[in-house]
Amino acid sequence: MAEDRLSAPKAQEEHKRLAAFAGEWTGEETVFPSRWNAGGPATSRVSARIDLNGFYLIQNTIQTRDGKESFSTHGVFTWDREDRLYKLFWFDSLGYYPPSPASGGWQGKQLVLVRGSLRGNARHVYEVIDDNSYSMKIQFSPDAEGWADVLTGVYRRVH
Repeated sequence: MAEDRLSAPKAQEEHKRLAAFAGEWTGEETVFPSRWNAGGPATSRVSARIDLNGFYLIQNTIQTRDGKESFSTHGVFTWDREDRLYKLFWFDSLGYYPPSPASGGWQGKQLVLVRGSLRGNARHVYEVIDDNSYSMKIQFSPDAEGWADVLTGVYRRVH
Protein backbone atom coordinates (compact mmCIF):
# COMPACT_ATOMS: atom_id res chain seq x y z
CA MET A 1 0.00 0.00 0.00
CA ALA A 2 2.81 2.44 0.82
CA GLU A 3 4.36 1.75 -2.59
CA ASP A 4 1.11 2.68 -4.34
CA ARG A 5 1.14 6.04 -2.60
CA LEU A 6 4.71 6.66 -3.69
CA SER A 7 3.85 6.09 -7.35
CA ALA A 8 0.56 8.01 -7.25
CA PRO A 9 0.42 11.23 -9.30
CA LYS A 10 1.35 14.41 -7.46
CA ALA A 11 -0.18 17.85 -7.83
CA GLN A 12 1.84 19.94 -10.28
CA GLU A 13 2.72 23.64 -10.27
CA GLU A 14 -0.37 24.31 -12.41
CA HIS A 15 -2.58 22.81 -9.70
CA LYS A 16 -0.77 24.81 -7.03
CA ARG A 17 -1.56 28.11 -8.83
CA LEU A 18 -5.21 27.60 -7.89
CA ALA A 19 -4.27 28.15 -4.23
CA ALA A 20 -4.41 31.90 -4.95
CA PHE A 21 -8.20 31.57 -4.58
CA ALA A 22 -8.21 29.33 -1.48
CA GLY A 23 -9.48 30.81 1.78
CA GLU A 24 -12.45 32.61 3.26
CA TRP A 25 -13.58 35.70 1.35
CA THR A 26 -16.30 38.37 1.36
CA GLY A 27 -17.33 39.97 -1.89
CA GLU A 28 -19.12 43.08 -3.03
CA GLU A 29 -20.91 42.29 -6.26
CA THR A 30 -22.96 43.83 -9.03
CA VAL A 31 -25.60 41.61 -10.58
CA PHE A 32 -26.52 42.85 -14.06
CA PRO A 33 -30.10 42.73 -15.34
CA SER A 34 -30.64 39.54 -17.31
CA ARG A 35 -33.30 37.04 -18.25
CA TRP A 36 -32.70 35.49 -14.80
CA ASN A 37 -33.19 38.57 -12.58
CA ALA A 38 -33.51 42.35 -12.34
CA GLY A 39 -29.95 43.09 -11.23
CA GLY A 40 -28.56 45.18 -8.39
CA PRO A 41 -25.95 45.05 -5.62
CA ALA A 42 -25.14 41.86 -3.72
CA THR A 43 -22.66 40.50 -1.21
CA SER A 44 -21.16 37.03 -1.15
CA ARG A 45 -19.29 34.77 1.22
CA VAL A 46 -16.84 32.48 -0.51
CA SER A 47 -15.22 29.48 1.09
CA ALA A 48 -12.56 27.73 -1.01
CA ARG A 49 -10.03 25.05 -0.20
CA ILE A 50 -7.39 22.97 -1.94
CA ASP A 51 -8.36 19.32 -1.49
CA LEU A 52 -7.98 15.75 -2.78
CA ASN A 53 -4.17 15.61 -2.63
CA GLY A 54 -3.81 19.13 -4.03
CA PHE A 55 -5.48 18.44 -7.37
CA TYR A 56 -8.65 20.50 -6.83
CA LEU A 57 -9.83 23.88 -5.60
CA ILE A 58 -13.33 23.39 -4.19
CA GLN A 59 -15.27 26.63 -3.88
CA ASN A 60 -18.67 27.33 -2.33
CA THR A 61 -20.38 30.70 -2.55
CA ILE A 62 -23.53 32.09 -0.95
CA GLN A 63 -24.81 35.38 -2.35
CA THR A 64 -27.13 37.67 -0.39
CA ARG A 65 -29.39 40.37 -1.84
CA ASP A 66 -31.82 42.50 0.15
CA GLY A 67 -30.98 40.53 3.30
CA LYS A 68 -31.88 37.14 1.79
CA GLU A 69 -29.86 34.32 0.25
CA SER A 70 -30.35 34.82 -3.48
CA PHE A 71 -27.88 32.52 -5.24
CA SER A 72 -25.35 29.85 -4.36
CA THR A 73 -22.64 28.05 -6.31
CA HIS A 74 -20.34 25.06 -6.03
CA GLY A 75 -17.26 25.15 -8.23
CA VAL A 76 -14.57 22.54 -8.66
CA PHE A 77 -11.41 23.79 -10.38
CA THR A 78 -8.51 21.66 -11.58
CA TRP A 79 -5.79 21.47 -14.20
CA ASP A 80 -6.06 18.73 -16.82
CA ARG A 81 -2.69 17.04 -17.27
CA GLU A 82 -3.84 15.62 -20.62
CA ASP A 83 -5.03 18.67 -22.56
CA ARG A 84 -3.02 21.06 -20.35
CA LEU A 85 -5.99 23.35 -19.71
CA TYR A 86 -7.72 24.42 -16.49
CA LYS A 87 -11.23 23.09 -15.92
CA LEU A 88 -14.14 24.42 -13.89
CA PHE A 89 -17.08 22.17 -13.03
CA TRP A 90 -19.84 24.63 -12.04
CA PHE A 91 -23.09 23.95 -10.22
CA ASP A 92 -25.50 26.62 -9.00
CA SER A 93 -28.87 27.16 -7.39
CA LEU A 94 -30.52 27.73 -10.79
CA GLY A 95 -30.41 23.93 -11.00
CA TYR A 96 -28.61 23.48 -14.30
CA TYR A 97 -25.83 20.92 -14.49
CA PRO A 98 -22.78 21.41 -16.68
CA PRO A 99 -22.78 19.27 -19.84
CA SER A 100 -19.00 19.72 -19.77
CA PRO A 101 -16.60 21.79 -17.71
CA ALA A 102 -15.51 25.31 -18.54
CA SER A 103 -12.02 25.21 -19.98
CA GLY A 104 -9.20 27.73 -20.31
CA GLY A 105 -6.03 29.06 -18.80
CA TRP A 106 -4.07 31.89 -17.27
CA GLN A 107 -3.60 35.12 -19.22
CA GLY A 108 -1.23 37.07 -17.00
CA LYS A 109 -3.00 37.43 -13.62
CA GLN A 110 -6.35 36.33 -15.05
CA LEU A 111 -7.71 32.79 -15.10
CA VAL A 112 -10.20 32.73 -18.00
CA LEU A 113 -12.56 29.76 -18.38
CA VAL A 114 -15.34 29.35 -20.98
CA ARG A 115 -18.17 26.84 -21.04
CA GLY A 116 -20.98 26.24 -23.48
CA SER A 117 -24.42 24.73 -23.17
CA LEU A 118 -27.68 24.70 -25.09
CA ARG A 119 -28.57 27.95 -23.24
CA GLY A 120 -25.47 29.77 -24.53
CA ASN A 121 -21.90 30.38 -23.38
CA ALA A 122 -20.50 31.55 -20.06
CA ARG A 123 -17.08 33.04 -19.44
CA HIS A 124 -15.60 33.20 -15.93
CA VAL A 125 -12.69 35.59 -15.42
CA TYR A 126 -10.85 35.45 -12.07
CA GLU A 127 -8.09 38.04 -11.58
CA VAL A 128 -5.59 38.02 -8.75
CA ILE A 129 -5.28 41.58 -7.41
CA ASP A 130 -2.93 40.75 -4.52
CA ASP A 131 -2.56 38.09 -1.80
CA ASN A 132 -5.73 39.31 -0.08
CA SER A 133 -8.07 40.18 -2.93
CA TYR A 134 -9.27 39.07 -6.34
CA SER A 135 -11.93 40.07 -8.81
CA MET A 136 -14.33 37.87 -10.71
CA LYS A 137 -16.75 38.38 -13.53
CA ILE A 138 -19.18 36.04 -15.19
CA GLN A 139 -20.24 36.93 -18.69
CA PHE A 140 -22.81 35.44 -21.06
CA SER A 141 -22.92 35.17 -24.84
CA PRO A 142 -25.36 33.40 -27.11
CA ASP A 143 -22.60 32.93 -29.74
CA ALA A 144 -19.27 33.18 -27.79
CA GLU A 145 -18.47 36.43 -29.62
CA GLY A 146 -20.09 39.40 -27.87
CA TRP A 147 -19.90 39.02 -24.09
CA ALA A 148 -22.30 40.72 -21.64
CA ASP A 149 -21.58 40.97 -17.91
CA VAL A 150 -23.89 38.90 -15.69
CA LEU A 151 -22.01 39.33 -12.40
CA THR A 152 -18.90 41.22 -11.30
CA GLY A 153 -17.31 41.31 -7.88
CA VAL A 154 -14.27 42.07 -5.79
CA TYR A 155 -13.46 39.64 -2.98
CA ARG A 156 -11.33 40.31 0.08
CA ARG A 157 -9.80 37.72 2.33
CA VAL A 158 -11.43 37.39 5.76
CA HIS A 159 -8.69 37.53 8.41
